[in-house]
Amino acid sequence: MELEFTGEQDELRASVRSFLDKECPLELVRSVVETGEAPRKLWASMVALDWPALALPEENDGLGLSFVETAVVAEELGRVIAPGPLLPTVSQFAPMVREVGTPEQRQRFLSLVASGAITGTAAVADHPRGWTFDSVTMTAERAEGGWVLTGTKLGILGDPSTDEVVIVARARAGVGAFVVPAGEAGLVTLRSLDASRPLCTATLDRVLVADDRALGEPGSAASTLGVTRALQEATVAIALETVGTCDALFQMVLSYVKDRKQFGVAIGSFQAVKHKMTNMYLAIERARSLCYYAVAATDEDTPARATAVSMAKAASDDCQRLVCRDSIQSFGGIGYTWEHDAHLFVKRAETNGALFGGSAEHSVAVAAALGVASL
Repeated sequence: MELEFTGEQDELRASVRSFLDKECPLELVRSVVETGEAPRKLWASMVALDWPALALPEENDGLGLSFVETAVVAEELGRVIAPGPLLPTVSQFAPMVREVGTPEQRQRFLSLVASGAITGTAAVADHPRGWTFDSVTMTAERAEGGWVLTGTKLGILGDPSTDEVVIVARARAGVGAFVVPAGEAGLVTLRSLDASRPLCTATLDRVLVADDRALGEPGSAASTLGVTRALQEATVAIALETVGTCDALFQMVLSYVKDRKQFGVAIGSFQAVKHKMTNMYLAIERARSLCYYAVAATDEDTPARATAVSMAKAASDDCQRLVCRDSIQSFGGIGYTWEHDAHLFVKRAETNGALFGGSAEHSVAVAAALGVASL
C-alpha cells in the first residue's frame, strides 16, 4: 500500500493552502457565522480552479484524479474551517452517484458537479447517533413511475440553497440511494453548534422520486455495497477535515503559550503546559496517520478498507475531544470569549465528531473486525 504523497499531490496541497489562506480568512468565516450568508464568491473561485472536478472520472468531465486528492483538499478545508458546499458535494454526493448510479446517471449528475452547476449532499442518518444501515428507518416503496419515500433524515451537511440531496432509504431487502431536489426534500436548517456550515433535517412525506433519479437498482446487493463504499469515503473525508481543524487550533495554542508570560517566563516552559502540548501533537499525528492509511485503503480498495475507515474516524473523534478541551484550557479566560477565534475551530471539530458515527460506534466496529466481543 502506497502511503507517500507524490510531487503533484504535495504541489496540490501547497496551492490549496495558499489559495485558502488568501480567499478564506477568518473574517469570512465570522461573516458567515454572524450573517448566515453563503460565501458565493469563495465557491465560484473553487469552481474556477476545478476543485469540484478533481476526483471525478474523465468520462464525466472530471480531472480523473484519485481519492487522495480529495483527502488533501478536505484536510486543508478543515485547517481554515472553510464554509460552503465543496466538502459535502465532492465527498458525499459525488461518491454516492459514482458508486451506485448507472452510466447515464453518472454522466447526468457528475458532469454538472464537475462544472459547478450543482451542489449536493447526502442524507444517511435517521437517528441522532445512528449512522449504520440498521438505523435506517426511511422507507422507499415501489410505485408507478418511481419510488415513494417516507421518513426524516438528520445531520445533513447543507442548507436550502443546496441543489440535490442523495437520500438513503430502506428498499426491498437492502438500501437504495435516491437523488431528490432539495426543494422536494423538505430541508430545514437547524440551529446547530457550528454556524459556519449549517446542518439540516429532511422530512419526506410520501414524496415520489422518478425512476431516473433512483440510483442503480434500489435494494439490490450492488446498491447496498455502493452506498457502503460511498459512505466510507464521506467518513474519511470528514475525519480528515477534523484533523486539519485540530492542527490549526493546535498551532494557535502553540503560538500563544510561547508568547504568554507568567512569573516572567513563557507559560510554554511550564511542565504541565508542555505535557498538554505533547499530548495534543501526538493525538493529531496519530489521527492524521490513520486517516491517510484509510485514504490509501479506500483508494486501493483493500480488504481492510472498512476497518481502516473506522479506525480513522475513531481516532479523529478522540483527537478533537482532547485538542478542543486542552486548547480552551491553555488559552485560559480569553479562550471562552466570542472575540477569540478558538471557539470557531472547536465548534467545527466537535460538530464533525458527531457526524458519520463517533468514536464509540467506530471502535465497536473495529473490535468486531478483530473478533473482540464488545460489552
